[in-house]
This record gives sequence, structure tokens and C-alpha cells, in this order.
Amino acid sequence: MEQNLISKYNVPGPRYTSYPTVPYWDESTFTLKKWQKGLQKSFRESNHSEGISIYIHLPFCESLCTFCGCNKRITRNHSVEVPYLESVLKEWELYVKLFDEKPIIKELHLGGGTPTFFSAENLKLLLNGIFKNSSRAENAELSFEGHPNNTSSEHLRLFSSFGFTRVSYGVQDYNEKVQKAIHRVQPLENVKKATEVARETGFTSVGHDIIFGLPFQTKEHIIHTIERTKELMPDRIAFYSYAHVPWIKGNGQRGFKDKDLPSADEKRVQYETGKKMLLDAGYMEIGMDHFALQSDSLYAALENKRIHRNFMGYTASKTQAMIGLGVSAISDSWYGFAQNVKQVEAYQNLVNNDKFPVYRGHILNEEDLIIRKHVLNLMCTLRTPWYIGNKFPKGLPAALDHLKEMQKDGLVEIDKNFLEITEKGRPFMRNVCMAFDMRLQRKKPETQLFSMTV
Repeated sequence: MEQNLISKYNVPGPRYTSYPTVPYWDESTFTLKKWQKGLQKSFRESNHSEGISIYIHLPFCESLCTFCGCNKRITRNHSVEVPYLESVLKEWELYVKLFDEKPIIKELHLGGGTPTFFSAENLKLLLNGIFKNSSRAENAELSFEGHPNNTSSEHLRLFSSFGFTRVSYGVQDYNEKVQKAIHRVQPLENVKKATEVARETGFTSVGHDIIFGLPFQTKEHIIHTIERTKELMPDRIAFYSYAHVPWIKGNGQRGFKDKDLPSADEKRVQYETGKKMLLDAGYMEIGMDHFALQSDSLYAALENKRIHRNFMGYTASKTQAMIGLGVSAISDSWYGFAQNVKQVEAYQNLVNNDKFPVYRGHILNEEDLIIRKHVLNLMCTLRTPWYIGNKFPKGLPAALDHLKEMQKDGLVEIDKNFLEITEKGRPFMRNVCMAFDMRLQRKKPETQLFSMTV
């Protein structure tokens, strides 16, 4: 990648798992009643046609990984499991009461934290409770995030018995020095066993997460990690940049010094090296930071234009409504967003008193809905038409100035009907979306809110 492009476009920017992005939510116009009304509308429009998605946030971890930006609670006290899961099921009951018919689940994902912190026995209680009040869509995609060090055959058999077919393991890097710096030590043998047992148990899509830009990480470490990864050939790979945001995440990302991090130039070399190795190994690049074998459902979703992006990242199932359960989880009705409180005790207190644990959100206006479609198109397929629903956002002409500069640099192609991100422009996908981001353009943040785009 050209050095001048890195210098020009390496700025703080959102990762666009939503539009508007969370820092630009208008909380002054948000009410729980408006959110519930929008969700009920979305449910009526989509439950039978496509079903709904559910994300369950399981926040507990036994140790702190210093690269992690997730909302988590560090503890070795496993007595927290059952009370927390009981609260999640009470929250689910609150949502079910909003609907006039049984929800059809198209997609269910357990994230964290560490979902495999919980015993298989207790996870069975959770899943029985979720499916007691719902049914599964045909070809539903059920998945969970697993820690290679503690995902047991018991866990995998339990999930498989409920129809789970996909698991993603956080690998990050196989170099011991890097692992120690991020407090995530797990040998290749553990990842190999977790991957093989998953496949033996019936999982058809095993994913590995690999991060570049970690402390002490070099190009050679990336080569080593991907060579080891190729020995296992996971079906999907998330190969993404470490987001260094200690001003947001606090001490969790202060386990090393800023000088220990690779420079922007070094990170791009790491990315380009890893990307080439993955493409040479037969993986197809999908959207931003993701790769999949052609046999995987994510690649099939890209081919049949069903690929979707939301707070769970890229998904092979497109649903209009996504309900987030658990502490800090975010729900998406398409017409609005709602986020739960971030403290475990506050969350449990609210739901145990039959109250929705939502503490903030955003109701999308007409312009938001149009821009959201543009951003979603670009993030999923690298292409968007200028007119969506025969409408052209009033503020979009101002964005053309930014886009014309990118066109000169060969990052985008523009004609009268479409804008398309070029292969050269793919690493700058976030920058292209920022040109469409009317809320960001109107009010630049006074302090740094986002990680760097490169």
C-alpha cells in the first residue's frame, strides 16, 4: 500500500456495525415506548418472512485479556452463572410479551466475555428457556464464541444437540511473547483440539479470530500464525486490526506501553502479508476483515446477496429485527437501537423487577434510514446506488467532495448510478463510509472516540 495513502487516510473512524454509530445516537428523542413500538412494527413485518436474530451477552471471564474491548466481568466465582442466566431469561420473557405471536429465531449467537465460562449444564438451562417461548426457522444459524482453553467436548455436544453448527475461537496470535503481553496464552495444541472436536461433533463452520497490530507483533509473527492456521483450515477467519482505545476501555488496555505497538506502516505490512497468505490458501475476502472458504455459509451469503452486518459483525442471515439480551447488549429493530445497562447488578435488579434494562438508544429518522442502507451496502458488497427508494439525502452532495478526492486516489469508482469501492480502496472502506456519515460530517468529535482506520 502506498505510504502517502496511509498518511492521508489513517484517521479515527467508526467500524460501522450500525448507523448512526453509538456516539451519535440522539438520546434526547429516545423513549422506551418509541423503541418498543418500532420493535413491534419490525416484528410484524419480518417474523414470518425471515425470523429474528438474538444475541446473548455472557460477560464473565476468569482472566483479563488486555486486547479486549468487550464489556466483561473478571471472576473465578462460578456461582454467578445461574442468577445471571435466570435474569437473561426474564428479559427474554419481557420481549416475548411484546409480541402477538411466537418468535421465529433465524439466528442466535452467544458472545461475551467468555460463553464457555458457563458450564454445559447451565447453558442447557439457558437454551431450553429461550426455545420454550420460540421456534426455530428453517436453516437457522446458531453459533457461539468459544475459548480454545476451556471449550470442552461437553460444551460442543450440548450446543450441537440444540442445532448449533458454527463456533468461532479467539486465536489472536501464536507467538508466546505476544500472547503474554495480551494475557491470552493458548498453545496451538489447544486450538487444534477445540477445532477438531467441534468438527467431530457436527459443527460445519469453525472460525478463528486473528489480530494484527498487537504489542510486540511483527510481520514474522503474522506469517507464523497463519502458517499454523493453514494446518487447521478453519472455515472462516476474522483477520482484523487491534483497536487501541485505552481512553475508553481503561486499564484493560494498559498492560503494555504505546511504544510496544507496531506503527501504522508496520500494521499495513502485517495485514497485506496475512491477506495474501489467506488468499493464496484459498480463502475469499468478504467485506472488511473477514475471509471464508467457498464452502462456508458466509461466502454463500455474499454470492446470493444475503450477507448482512450488525452488532454481531458479518452474518450469513439477514434479519430486520435483532434482540440483544444481557448486560450491555444492543438491540436493533431497524427503526431504532436500544442498549442495556452495563453493570451486572443494575441489569439483574431491573429485569428481576420486570423492567426492561434499557438505558439509552436512538430512533432513526428518514435520513438515518437512507444513509444506513448506503453504509450497509458498502460494508457488505463494496457498492451502493446513489438513489435508494428514489431518494437522495439532502446532505449527500457535501460528501461528494470527500468521495471525489478518493476517486482521484483510485479508492472508489463513481458513475451516475453507483459508487463502488475498488480493490485498492478496500483497506479504506471505513473512510468511504465516513463520507456518507452525515452526523459525523456535521459534528466532528472534540476528542478521539474511535480507533484508527488503518
